[in-house]
Amino acid sequence: MQLPSALLEQAVNEFSKLPGIGKKTALRLVLHLLKQEPEKVEAFGAALLRMRKDTHICQRCYNISDSLLCSICSNPMRKQELICVVESIRDVIAIESTQQYNGTYHVLGGIISPLDGVGPDQLYIEPLVKRVQEDGIQELIFALNPTIQGDTTIYYIQKKIQPSTVKVTTIARGIAFGGELEYADEMTLARSLQHRMPVENLKV
Repeated sequence: MQLPSALLEQAVNEFSKLPGIGKKTALRLVLHLLKQEPEKVEAFGAALLRMRKDTHICQRCYNISDSLLCSICSNPMRKQELICVVESIRDVIAIESTQQYNGTYHVLGGIISPLDGVGPDQLYIEPLVKRVQEDGIQELIFALNPTIQGDTTIYYIQKKIQPSTVKVTTIARGIAFGGELEYADEMTLARSLQHRMPVENLKV
């Protein structure tokens, strides 16, 4: 792609590094920014820089946060004795969009996948076990992607927290086996949460 400006080309190259953004889409975005007032472009850039600099990982659940504890963990109206275990921050956003869940979360940062070189020690599993042991947790809801790796992760964590009186459930399989939580529609996610089932019913 021949561009009339080296600065324009540099901006296009940077935008095209974003997921799902090709060179043509990147060019449209850059040309759009060129049409804006300088103040608007500065505000856009400042928002990105501030987001990158000032966001944190919640020290309790490993969600994205503006402070040491995220807005969910610090909300006294949320059921602190209820934890929904998810793979990524995107899954928290997906479940929150259903407006059907009023507990807290624990973001593992991935799932156990030996073929991909991901073991238990690379995930936030030990902090979850500690929360179960020390925070008076009554129920763990596993909302991991319904795959072999997801089920293996559930099985591993369930063994780690034994012996325990904590109720362990998983979201109902309204989400197809092998599917991705991130792409499930809100109604399917909401029903899966409402009709969660005991982990013992899983076949690993």
